[in-house]
Amino acid sequence: MNQTVKNVVIVGGGTAGWISAAVIKRLIGAGVDVTLVESEEIGTVGVGEATIPPIITLNNVLGIDEKEFLRETNATMKLAIKFENWRVQGESYFHTFGAPGKSYAFCHFHHYFKRAQTLGLTDSIWEYDLNYLACKNGKFAHIKSPDPIIEMPYAYHFDASLYARFLRKKCEAMGVTRKEGIISDVTQDADNGFVTGVTLKSGEHVEGDLFIDCSGFKGLLTQQTLNTGYEDWSHWLPCDRAVAMPSERLEKTLPYTRSIAHSAGWQWRIPLQHRNGNGLVYSSNYYSDDQALDILSSNLDTKPLADPNFIRFRTGRRRKQWNKNVVAVGLSSGFLEPLESTSIHLIQSAVVRLIHLFPHDGFKQRQIDEYNKQSQLEFEQIRDFIILHYHVNERKDSHFWKDLREMDVPDSLTHKIELFRASGNLFREQNDLFLESSWLQVLMGQGVVQKDYHPLANALSEQKLQELMQNIKRIKNEPIGKIATHDDFLKQFCG
Repeated sequence: MNQTVKNVVIVGGGTAGWISAAVIKRLIGAGVDVTLVESEEIGTVGVGEATIPPIITLNNVLGIDEKEFLRETNATMKLAIKFENWRVQGESYFHTFGAPGKSYAFCHFHHYFKRAQTLGLTDSIWEYDLNYLACKNGKFAHIKSPDPIIEMPYAYHFDASLYARFLRKKCEAMGVTRKEGIISDVTQDADNGFVTGVTLKSGEHVEGDLFIDCSGFKGLLTQQTLNTGYEDWSHWLPCDRAVAMPSERLEKTLPYTRSIAHSAGWQWRIPLQHRNGNGLVYSSNYYSDDQALDILSSNLDTKPLADPNFIRFRTGRRRKQWNKNVVAVGLSSGFLEPLESTSIHLIQSAVVRLIHLFPHDGFKQRQIDEYNKQSQLEFEQIRDFIILHYHVNERKDSHFWKDLREMDVPDSLTHKIELFRASGNLFREQNDLFLESSWLQVLMGQGVVQKDYHPLANALSEQKLQELMQNIKRIKNEPIGKIATHDDFLKQFCG
């Protein structure tokens, strides 16, 4: 279909809708008209409150001032996720946005670390990670240095509903048109099945050339209209429920997310400036809703601020994220539980991918196929990383953990685990969201031990290796005494 795309219609607001509108309008600008249809009567899931570092690039592209953003969304800084009780009860580890040690061209730091362990080193690998040291001391700073060894990559925790409202204000200033109303009908071209417009209950008809489906789990356009189909991954990721409940803020604001494993699921604790975000992700095969609520309520640090919000989901992905002239973004495109804070990133990457393959002079199947290929690969790579946390466990307290430990997993994940276990080798797949340092931290944190190290680690004498480890540890610790606590940073930076 060679129709020039001049009118983009976004169905649904929330984080997905307003990120889509902001990116398209900011980057394509006057080339297209952007209309967003949403209704105040329809709520959003709104538990995506933790992010990963690429959101900083998104905000920069949108011209967002960081101070204004932090104030408007009640945001805090995020350096890592702390995983508690995942390998065994009573044990924890961090997945930070930094990297332990120092990068070397042909031999990663963890090979030198492994050799040092064989010579008597008793440190944990996280003692060589600046992000971890800042988390441990409750500190944060913007560290700008030409030396990557003392970089401190970060992301944010924020109120997702406030972020959507913030972006709406930016979008309307850029010329995005917002239509209030519930969609009662979708019209399609009789010949090719392309969506041509949506009709609101008020009777108003909104026509478009390209439609972005941000209607959440129901997938109003991609599923209910185009019947795209869904690839179910619940045999690998059996959690299918969540209950969320905000609570009063803690006196001390941690610069990291907490992920606390329970007997049949896990609990998140996300610190914001004005409150804590809390929730429990669980499997209905092992917990009833009442049991889940009782566990969450019994494990709140502070007094609850609202009634519980129960959410049902099915882990997996839409078989095509782009079908005909409809692109599914956000929950309409699929769902991966928020264990690694990827929900908002998947919105961001979907829209950026669309910009790269934007059908400005009409819809070409090869572009659509490439979009879908890249989307599928991204979902599958994140899926494998999340499965890793569950599958590699040593808990013996419940059938849930035993069943996950004994299940068959994708061959791609088995290969990655066994390669690391045998030789310590880690290779980042093309376009994998997670760097080698991320895989390293979760593999080691979950108890996967490398049996060997790279022979290049033997190039140093024992004395030189000891000096290397001491120097890296000293350099990583030096900034900690000079930077502010997380709370002091927020007060000073945000005014």
